[in-house]
Amino acid sequence: MRESVSLAWRRYPERYRLEGTQCTNCGEKFFPPRKVCQNCRRKGRIAPFKFSGKGEVYSYSVVYSPPAGFEEQVPYTIVLVKLEEGAMVLGQLVDNGDVKIGDRVEAAFRKIQSDDPEGLIHYGFKFRKV
Repeated sequence: MRESVSLAWRRYPERYRLEGTQCTNCGEKFFPPRKVCQNCRRKGRIAPFKFSGKGEVYSYSVVYSPPAGFEEQVPYTIVLVKLEEGAMVLGQLVDNGDVKIGDRVEAAFRKIQSDDPEGLIHYGFKFRKV
């Protein structure tokens, strides 16, 4: 997954701080960030919002046939997490242990992948069981 330095820089808030947005009109929270509220269709009433990273497993899947760049991590578990604040977030589970729907998880800052030995190293959030 080759990515330009400028694109990686722009994604720091969501990848490093789990920052999304919140509509100041209706209170709905979004991740990844949005510019327009999908509920009230208001533009300009969107503010940054930092999620706690705590939630529960809504669904999960074990990946045995990965996309390019993730071959060394097989098998790994992808979880769909419903955060305490209401947004749904997709992420990788740190430990490939026993996972069940409803398990409590929290976001953990981890290395996601690297482009090549001299390329970008991508960091971001994964989830670990609590």
